[in-house]
Amino acid sequence: MSHPLHARFVIILPRIEAHAQIYFRNVRCPARRADQVAETIALAWKWFAKLEARGKDTSQFVSAIATYAAKAVKCGRRIGGMEKAKDAMNARTQQRQGFRVGALPDICTLSSNPLTEALADNTVTPPPDAAAFRVDFPRWLDSLPDRNRRLAEKLMIGERTQAAARRFRMSPARVSQLRRELHQDWATFHGESLTTIS
Repeated sequence: MSHPLHARFVIILPRIEAHAQIYFRNVRCPARRADQVAETIALAWKWFAKLEARGKDTSQFVSAIATYAAKAVKCGRRIGGMEKAKDAMNARTQQRQGFRVGALPDICTLSSNPLTEALADNTVTPPPDAAAFRVDFPRWLDSLPDRNRRLAEKLMIGERTQAAARRFRMSPARVSQLRRELHQDWATFHGESLTTIS
C-alpha cells in the first residue's frame, strides 16, 4: 500500500510532467529533454513534500510548483545540488561563454590527432587558418619535450588540473604554470604577439 503523501503527488504528477514537457519543448536532444523533465519532477516532489509537511494544500498551486521547478532546472539547479558554473559540460556555461561541446569523430582518418579531424568539418575557421593549423600544430607538439607534449594532449581533451597533476606526478600549481607556458609557447611558435595573451 502506498504512502498517502505519495498518492497525493501521483494525482498532480501528470500536470507537473505536462508543464515540464511544454517548458523544455525547444531542447533538441531527446535525452537532455527527458533529463530536464525528470529533474523538474524530482524538484517538484521535493518541494511538494516540504510544503505538505508544513500543512499547505499543494493542490491549490500545482502550476506554480511546476513553473518554479522548471525554471530552477533551466538555471542549473538539480535535485543533488547546482551544476558547477565553471563546468564546460554545463549548458548555461556554454551559453554564457559562447561555445558548445560536441563529440570528436570516432574514427580519425587525417592523422592521429582528433583535433585535425574536428577541424576538417569546421565551417567557421577560414580555410587558410585551418590549413596552417593542421601543419603547424603537429610540428609544435613534436617540438615539445615528451612530458610537456603528453600533458598538452591530456589538457586538450579536457583533463582537469587535479587529474593531470596526479597523472604526471606534479602539483596542480605546476600544471597551471605549464598550461600558461604551453599557451605562450604556441603563441610564439605561430607568431602571435605575447602582449595579447592573458
